[in-house]
Amino acid sequence: MRLLLVEDDTELAERVAHDLRRQGYAVDHSVDGVDAEFLGLEGLYDAVILDLGLPGKTGLEVLHTWRQKGLATPVLVLTARDTWSERVEGLHAGADDYLGKPFHMEELVARLQALLRRSTGRASAELSVGNLLLDESRQSVRLANGTEVVLTGTEFRLLRYLMTHPDQVLSKSRLTEHVYEEDHDRDSNVLEVYVRRLRDKIGRDHIETRRGQGYLFRSTR
Repeated sequence: MRLLLVEDDTELAERVAHDLRRQGYAVDHSVDGVDAEFLGLEGLYDAVILDLGLPGKTGLEVLHTWRQKGLATPVLVLTARDTWSERVEGLHAGADDYLGKPFHMEELVARLQALLRRSTGRASAELSVGNLLLDESRQSVRLANGTEVVLTGTEFRLLRYLMTHPDQVLSKSRLTEHVYEEDHDRDSNVLEVYVRRLRDKIGRDHIETRRGQGYLFRSTR
């Protein structure tokens, strides 16, 4: 899954982005409100982590614009001014959750995962589809026979996105937008290589190719 991190404290942003990438997320980073507003509207993100104290435009202004233009992407707001009135203002502007600074990375990740679960209609923390159980903390998948298969970072991001959208035809462009970061080479042939690798690891009948359309992850076999 692909995230937009909007934070002007570059040292903090580098630490957060590093930890999120270790958790299996693709992360794009913006340092000011004007750039963030554009990226949020033009990019395909699964969630946004948004600081309020930004140069150019404040985080609240950016969030107002996103919601006015119909952007429904889940937004987790960060702020150093953790007052109840500011939390209320942020929620009224369209924030989905709030986290004050300083924070523990484990809490940020847990809140982010909860947002992503809700946005995809999942109630459980476990991601189980089609006799496969994805372990997000270990970045591995358990097969129907109990075998645990370790995945590379890209394999994990791709399989997680497929499993969170079962029985939907997903185009190659959509998959690359959500699996890779902004500056990554998004050659569709590379995506085909990773689909082939996943099929070798989890079985070929889980991922169906729809010629001219993309791929479909089957919830039943």
